[in-house]
Amino acid sequence: MPVEIFMPALSPTMEVGNLASWLVKEGDTVSAGDVIAEIETDKATMEVEAVDEGVIGKILIDAGAEDVPVGTTIAWLLEEGENAGALEGAEASGNGLDQPVRSEPVEERTEDVPAAPPSEIQVSAPAGGDRVKASPLARRIAQQKGIDLSAVAGSGPGGRVVKRDLEDAGAIRASTGSARTEAGTTRPEPVEGRAQAPDYGPPADVPYEEVKLTAMRKVIARRMAESKATVPHFYLTIECAVDKLLAQRKELNAKLESEGVKLSVNDFIIRAMALAMKKVPDVNAQYAGDVMYKFSRQDISVAVAIPGGLVTPVVRDAGAKGLAQISAEMKELAGKAREGKLLPEEYQGGTISLSNLGMYGIHEFGAVINPPQGAILAVGAGEKRPVVEGDAVAIRTMMNCTLAVDHRAMDGAIGSEFLAAFKALIEDPLTMLL
Repeated sequence: MPVEIFMPALSPTMEVGNLASWLVKEGDTVSAGDVIAEIETDKATMEVEAVDEGVIGKILIDAGAEDVPVGTTIAWLLEEGENAGALEGAEASGNGLDQPVRSEPVEERTEDVPAAPPSEIQVSAPAGGDRVKASPLARRIAQQKGIDLSAVAGSGPGGRVVKRDLEDAGAIRASTGSARTEAGTTRPEPVEGRAQAPDYGPPADVPYEEVKLTAMRKVIARRMAESKATVPHFYLTIECAVDKLLAQRKELNAKLESEGVKLSVNDFIIRAMALAMKKVPDVNAQYAGDVMYKFSRQDISVAVAIPGGLVTPVVRDAGAKGLAQISAEMKELAGKAREGKLLPEEYQGGTISLSNLGMYGIHEFGAVINPPQGAILAVGAGEKRPVVEGDAVAIRTMMNCTLAVDHRAMDGAIGSEFLAAFKALIEDPLTMLL
């Protein structure tokens, strides 16, 4: 019996992926472990390998297809002794065959993540009740754009309707009339549990360019909207003098230069956050309905800007690591993030986040919490300012740090205690070396 190859779940939160490229073609023989495709998620591009031997009998989703739901059949694999004729019944039954997922992401072996079932999408059937042959992606596009698939001529194998057949959606809607109702244009039904984008069009008579959102930007937009809509944020800001830290950093870098170590201010901040979390463990918490998760390890997600958005690689167990080790890990993680090579286990599961915009000259800002975490620290630039010390005015390099807190997980006193502990460490950096 032919084996289905599904769009795999490359992470626990993945719902859709882009099929970036096929590395095989129909008729190719593959063995277990052969890389057959590249899947693009919101964070990285990952290879997918075959776990069965056989011949690629039919590719159902074209390279370049976007937002393919997890669990969608993307190809069929013919097993030993089977020929293309075995696919006739398989195609007619869609993904109805009772077969396990037959594709796995490379190096994604640390947890058994079940693939979510594809969404059941209802489309208009042609007269006579015959089933419309269309790819899963084409069905979803048709539903979203109000297109009657029975009126679309398919250019895929066997007359199958594929994505390219729906690109001129305006012409198709005009010819079929299926996207119009007496009340106006038919719109897709809202997806339960997801923040919906506002239905705004561009201002009249203003020149504009329509830029298609990347998978990463779509996820950022959805998660940030959900965070602000569902997480009650409150903000606490503290000023930290960093003159001693800058002097200590310069001295340490001079001593460690021969070893190839160059500490950044961000490395000190990560270390200070981790030690402050040890002193105030209640800040290392996550709200979960009728329970609270309090973590005993300090896993710090650090925002890294990359083209098209940002990712948050995680420094695991930062409280048990020294400055040099934190520095080395962050350089490696940031490099992999910018190259799109982060593995899921390298950017998932942090217990608190850090966002530092000081390098851009930002004085102060409030960040949005990254659910399900309970807090995020936003760090501004170090600036020389006049400050009062005793009865005199002195010039000090000051850095504003703003903690955004989930009020369901902790109150102002906990956040304030954490910031006080953080400030003490930043202003006396030698204590971080103990």
